[in-house]
Amino acid sequence: MSQINVYLSFKGNCREAMNFYKNVLGGQLEIQTVGESPMAAQMPPQMKDAVLHAALTNGKLILMGSDLVGKKGLIKGTAATLSLHCDSEQDCRAFFSKLSEGGEIGHPLETTFWGALMGDFTDKYGNQWLTIYDKSAHPSN
Repeated sequence: MSQINVYLSFKGNCREAMNFYKNVLGGQLEIQTVGESPMAAQMPPQMKDAVLHAALTNGKLILMGSDLVGKKGLIKGTAATLSLHCDSEQDCRAFFSKLSEGGEIGHPLETTFWGALMGDFTDKYGNQWLTIYDKSAHPSN
């Protein structure tokens, strides 16, 4: 089966955001700047520190990002939400608390009618998240 991974766009603060996500989610973060790439000579000098590509990997979790955006520029919207499915209630509560810090909570964590613990928020970088712990998917917890 193919896999879909999230690729986020930022407006000059990709490094900061990806380090924030790494501090919360753990894993290994790799960052390549425009200045470190073969395309450095074709880009304006002020772009040398812009993140060309960042990848945070922790097991199955792969979160990527870049400061480079298309001709229309960065347009944040409500078309996509990062859905973080947690392995425990403790992880769900911790990720929700840490990732939403400085952002705006849409719905606090609560038990849904189907029994999952779920909440949503927009983080301080303008990205929307759902954190979910479905106890029925983890019967040993």
